[in-house]
Amino acid sequence: MEYRALGRTGTMVSPLCLGTMNFGGPASEEDSIAIVNEALELGINFIDTANVYNDGESERIVGRALKANGLRSRVVLATKVYGQMGSGPNDQGVSRYHIIKACEDSLQRLQTDRIDLYQLHRPSQTVPQDETLRAFDDLIRAGKVLYIGCSTHPAWMVMEALATSEKYGLARYISEQPPYNLVDRRIENELLPLCRKHGLAILPWSPLAGGVLAGRYPPGVSFPEGSRAERAGDMFRARVTDRARSVAAQVGEMAKARGLTTGQLALLWVKDQPGVTSPIIGPRTLAQAKEMICVADMRLEESDRPLFDELVHPGTAVADFHNSNEWMKARIFG
Repeated sequence: MEYRALGRTGTMVSPLCLGTMNFGGPASEEDSIAIVNEALELGINFIDTANVYNDGESERIVGRALKANGLRSRVVLATKVYGQMGSGPNDQGVSRYHIIKACEDSLQRLQTDRIDLYQLHRPSQTVPQDETLRAFDDLIRAGKVLYIGCSTHPAWMVMEALATSEKYGLARYISEQPPYNLVDRRIENELLPLCRKHGLAILPWSPLAGGVLAGRYPPGVSFPEGSRAERAGDMFRARVTDRARSVAAQVGEMAKARGLTTGQLALLWVKDQPGVTSPIIGPRTLAQAKEMICVADMRLEESDRPLFDELVHPGTAVADFHNSNEWMKARIFG
């Protein structure tokens, strides 16, 4: 497996990152641990979770898995802070108060003495970035965090964070984790060029568009029983547009001609996009994990790139994977 630099750091990570949002539901603990062990066996060394995933259960399962297999030292372990973790007014957000406490809680759930990549799950439009960055900086100085990153931030806020870190001599973000897939390419306009210019790793979430680009929602078919769209709320269902389904069907035809599954080809496209470090895969079963991890050793043919651009023009979108934030206003086509 060809490992990639995590931004401008010297740390090397696998070209796919194991995402764990399904751990603790709908994936059982037994299946989740089996997925972790299989991923590590196949060369994946990068695991991403968040404190809000299944109310902390995802972190607990990851911690138990790494404790049991004794492979914590081989893993670049990432988690995130921001979401509501209690009933109090300070049990969420980007304040110093919440970040310091949330870090301690995550360390306990993960059964580790450090978080390798601690990420701000969402931006705040009200709390000054120097408060957040000073809290992160103190955690790094205390040895509890190695690197910091952000997720689903607009380009201007990433740039503001970098400038704030430089102004005050604070630790800087080394990564951004945005939604990015073939049916929503809008980060190519500003965020992706910014991160390439300033050496930030790009860790795309939902590279298979929540299963749309795995061919799970064929055109003209209602949401299959047991599918994520059937289980999830309106925000996710709104992403399964007719145009996105059509694009997925065309990717499926391309994949068949290349001896791949629809999901494998869609994931390969994201993995080998310029500037991308490690897309986050979120398998629900061991079979899904094996299918996706195979892509780590594949290379996208350069002659195929224009074919994808014909399906969805660079920088545009036919489904809205930014609908979990309030700042993206760019148009959806189709």
